[in-house]
Amino acid sequence: MSRSKQLLNTIDKNFGTLAFCRRWLDRLGETKYLMALRNLCDVGIVEAYPPLCDIKGCYTAQFEHTVLLRPTCKEVVSRGTDY
Repeated sequence: MSRSKQLLNTIDKNFGTLAFCRRWLDRLGETKYLMALRNLCDVGIVEAYPPLCDIKGCYTAQFEHTVLLRPTCKEVVSRGTDY
């Protein structure tokens, strides 16, 4: 259970409420976190999402913001207090 708390602290500190992937945890130096991450998902603290797919065998990029494209400008509409 303490490993789950440590991992949650790392997630909160580095990602807040933004989506993240496991390889980003690897880049932060986290090791042996799979059981802790599964525990956080099982109790509903972290929500798991499958990879984004567009065409079979291809992946779609995920961005931090939603951008509204207008005829004369671009507007970022997803900025919040957590980013």
